[in-house]
Parts: sequence; structure tokens; C-alpha cells
Amino acid sequence: MPTFTISAQRAALGDGVQAATLTVADGVIAAVTPGADPAADVALGPDDVLLPGAVDTHVHLNEPGRTEWEGFATGTRAASLGGVTTVLDMPLNSVPPTTTPAALATKREAARGQLSVDLGYWGGAVPQNLGHLEELWDAGVFGFKSFTLPSGVDEFEPLDRAQLLAAQREIAGFGGLHIVHCEDRATIEAAPAPASRAYADFLLSRPDRAEVAAITEVIAACRETGARTHILHLSSAQGADLVAAAKAEGLPLTAETCPHYLCLASESIPDAAPQYKCCPPIRDDGNRNALWDALLAGVIDIVVTDHSPATAERKFAGDGDLQQAWGGIAGVQVGFTAMLDEATRRGVSLERVADWMSVRPAEIVGLSAKGGLAAGKDADLAVWQASSPQVADVRRLAHKNPISAWDGCAFGGTVGRVWLRGAELDRGPVAVPAGRELFRR
Repeated sequence: MPTFTISAQRAALGDGVQAATLTVADGVIAAVTPGADPAADVALGPDDVLLPGAVDTHVHLNEPGRTEWEGFATGTRAASLGGVTTVLDMPLNSVPPTTTPAALATKREAARGQLSVDLGYWGGAVPQNLGHLEELWDAGVFGFKSFTLPSGVDEFEPLDRAQLLAAQREIAGFGGLHIVHCEDRATIEAAPAPASRAYADFLLSRPDRAEVAAITEVIAACRETGARTHILHLSSAQGADLVAAAKAEGLPLTAETCPHYLCLASESIPDAAPQYKCCPPIRDDGNRNALWDALLAGVIDIVVTDHSPATAERKFAGDGDLQQAWGGIAGVQVGFTAMLDEATRRGVSLERVADWMSVRPAEIVGLSAKGGLAAGKDADLAVWQASSPQVADVRRLAHKNPISAWDGCAFGGTVGRVWLRGAELDRGPVAVPAGRELFRR
């Protein structure tokens, strides 16, 4: 691979957005020099911002087994077009789920030759594989996902309180990472859940207190076992208060939220629109602003998409009845754009977005070569064209099913050119499988 230079008048370097010239050699950033060089091989325009490619550690690619929902080819292609250069695939909703080394091998075989970006794998911690998690850890997964209530698919069962504690002890024993979907089963089952097309009714069926109860339980297990623990897709700002207290206590806890919780609000969600349904749900605007406060304060560590698509048959089951529709938002191609746009609207530096969506995700999962514009990092780069407005059109998104809550959203900029390990990714109609598998080292 030839050596080349890329110059930006605005680059997110980790100590501010400033002019810089990067030298790329053998797919790696060899040097970062202050100041823009108009004679560089690639000289970006004055309104362009050079960013590290996003590291999305929460993506459901669903292959094998539910490839009609999404697949490695379509999902990673969508990621590449949205400036996401690394994804970690969730252990469900594929069949089999990634809960054994054999299942991981099956998933790897399905992914072969299909990747547009670099890809790693999460394992699952379910009742059936407790006591055997280290085997999957040794096979190279980045950690273990669990649910505290039914996941929505029968083959990936939740952990009860005793099983959660057992999983935490086991994971702590070999220094692993436990990532948890936090909604309390008893609270959800007691909440009103009538057949309804009204988003307000759906919101009542997934109350804040369900997240608070589950996060409280998970923090208690983290405190007892010392296991590294990560709270997934935090939607309730009330839960953020618990995370803040746990961090102040010194517990090894991190948390994420998602672009749809930070950029959308329940007041603007129409009824009978299942494309907005996700669990936990998008809450009101006051909650959204409180999540931003927690993110800016460092209570919430990262922002990831929780890309969770489904077929139209599953997503629109029940003819608009939100209790029957599949819960999940397809956003891997749009999430980075949505966050860069929302940050601009709020006067937040784009360097902070790069930290939340690239630098910190890579650090949490241990991808030392990813995340950031610094010498020694892989040359995974994305250009934010700040003066190129767009309206998201689901018909032009690359993921498999043309359904997304982002359809019709207006953004003030566009993710343009993207490089993966120094090779510029083709934005043409045919995907070129340039991605590699990643494993925990």
C-alpha cells in the first residue's frame, strides 16, 4: 500500500479541532503534523472535518439464521457509507446465537468474504453456557451480552438474579467484560401493555423504573464481584444518576446511549409508526436533554447505534399495534451523521463526538489500533462535509430492509470520503469486501 498524506484545516485530534496533516503508511497513521499542507496528496476543503472512523460496538447483523433481517454484506456496507469503520456484532439475533465456540465458528464462516468494514464479535452469557464462558473468551470474543428480561428471541434466554451474579463472578475470574440489557422483567410485566397504536401507551409499557431497577441490580452484582460491567443503550436519565454514583464509588462500570435517544423525542413520534419502536424506548425531550448533560459530564461513556433491523413483516406486525411490532431501530448508516448534526446544533465540539463514537468505544473493548487520529492507529478516517446538507431517504440506505426512524430527517452535513486502514472505500453501487475480522488480543 503506498504512503500518502492527507491534509485538513479542521481535524479532531484529541486536543481540539485544528489544522493537521496525516502521513499514512502501510494502512497506519505514521505521523500527525500540525498545520494543513495544501500540497498533500489529499487536501480537504475548508468546511470539511477529518474524523476517526466510528467504532460501533452495538450492531445486530443477524447472520446466519435471520439474514432476511440483515446480513454481513448489507450491514457492513451500510456502516461504511455512514463513516463507521469498525463494528462489533451482537450474539443475537443470529441462529445459532454466539454462545459457544462452535457457534462463533459458524458465524465466522457466514461472514467470510462479505465485510465492507472491520468486524469483531460479542459472545453471549445465557443460562445454558454458564461455567463455560472462558472457552468463548479464549476464542476471541470481546465480552459477553446478557439480558435481564426476555430478549425477544427464544434461543437467547435472560439471566435471573442468581444467574446474573454467577455470570459476573465467572467473567471477573478471567478479566472479561459483561454487557447488559437493563430492563427489569417484573416491572415490565406489571406495566400496562394494552394493544394500542398510540406511542404514549407503548411508552407507559416500558417505564423508567424498569431501567432503574435493573441497573440497580447490575451495579450490585458489579460491586460484589468486581466484574467489568457495561450498561447497554441507556435511555432513561434516571438510570444515569445510578451510573454516576457507581462511578464515584470506583466501580468498574461504563455505559452507553444511542443517537436515537439523543436526537429524537417522544413528543414528535407519530402513532402507529413501528419504525420508532425500540426497547428501552425513546423518551421525552426533557429526558433527552438530561442524557446530553450526562454524556457531556462523562457519566455516559459512549454513543453507539444499536442497529437492530427486521423485515417489514416483523416490524409492521399488528398493523401499527406497537405491542406486536418488532422493537429495534436501523441506524448504523445514519447514527454518526445524526450525532455530528445534533452536536453542531447544540454547540458541542465535533471532537467530543469523535471521542464518544470512536476513541472511547475502542478503549472500552480493547481495540488499541482503532479509534483516533494518532500515530500508530489504523488509518480509519471519515470526512464530515459540514456544508453539504441532506435529508435521509430510507430508499437510499444500504441496509437490507428499507425501514428506519431516520427516514426524512434533515441533517446539516454529510459523511463523505471514508478510508479503512488507509484504503479509500468505494461509494459506488457495488460493495468491495475490504473488511477484516478482529479478535480480542
